[in-house]
Amino acid sequence: MTRNKENYESMMSELEEIVNKMQNDELTLDESIKYYEKGITLSNKLYKMINEAERKIKIINNSEEQDFNV
Repeated sequence: MTRNKENYESMMSELEEIVNKMQNDELTLDESIKYYEKGITLSNKLYKMINEAERKIKIINNSEEQDFNV
């Protein structure tokens, strides 16, 4: 599980770097396209990781759910 967190953190950091470069640097069209493609790829991977984590949390919560009579 730690490995996934590290991958998530490193991918998020890389995505932030790409966004900063695209916002602050004067890039050629080719460079912009390259960074855009890399950013989209990272975004898709991060989205899948988040969805998988959310799915696992829902499974855990459902399996531990109990009825409390007050």
